[in-house]
Amino acid sequence: MNQSKLTRRSVLAMSSALLAGSSIGAPALAQTKSNKLIGVVELFTSQGCSSCPPADVALRQFIERDDVLALAFHVDYWDYLGWKDTLASPENTQRQYAYAKSFESRTVYTPQAVINGREHLSGANGGVIAAKLGTFAGRGEGLTIPIEMSSVGNRIRVQVDSGAVPDGSDVKLVLVYFKDESTIDIERGENRGKQMTYRNTVTGAQVLGMWDGQNMDIEIPQDEIRAHKANGCAILLQATSESGTPGAIMGAAILPRQSS
Repeated sequence: MNQSKLTRRSVLAMSSALLAGSSIGAPALAQTKSNKLIGVVELFTSQGCSSCPPADVALRQFIERDDVLALAFHVDYWDYLGWKDTLASPENTQRQYAYAKSFESRTVYTPQAVINGREHLSGANGGVIAAKLGTFAGRGEGLTIPIEMSSVGNRIRVQVDSGAVPDGSDVKLVLVYFKDESTIDIERGENRGKQMTYRNTVTGAQVLGMWDGQNMDIEIPQDEIRAHKANGCAILLQATSESGTPGAIMGAAILPRQSS
């Protein structure tokens, strides 16, 4: 269907002090490095779109790979068809429209897959997406800036290596929260009567700071994951244009699922 720079741990400590609530208190988890990932797949999808179920299924093959970060962004502009997407948010829709500006596209559509922030194509075509990831990695347009994410006690630590900032771009460090699995009975709309299990659905995101090409070390509270109704999180190091539209993703990492 168509249709202030937070670059140091001291700054995050101030943010942490403003957050109330108990921590998850999960045990330490293994670190993950972005140089083990070859790319990022962002799927823009909707429970109200009859064309989306094949793409939702196709996304699973990338979630199960250990060299790809795959995320599902549910959008809300199909809600008028009779079913309100229970996983959608205006922020996810805004991200897709921002990509449309980056790609100089006059329309948005579902299912749409964005690869490494660089190119978009139908989210239902898993084979083409896989080939595109390999192509980007082969020509050095994959994830070139190593990132480590680790969980220690009640904190999540993010460490970004140094590297070159693209000319004419700012680079944001974005923390994305997601729920690893959600099973939904769709009662109305184009997918009426279907029970769908969605994976890695994005529940929120926040900019942790601007990356200036230097080593970066940030900590955030573990309880932010639950505060965003999530049980997992990932990092995107993404270039943006002067107008703020999203561009190439230069690095990424994913933190393993937290206990509920």
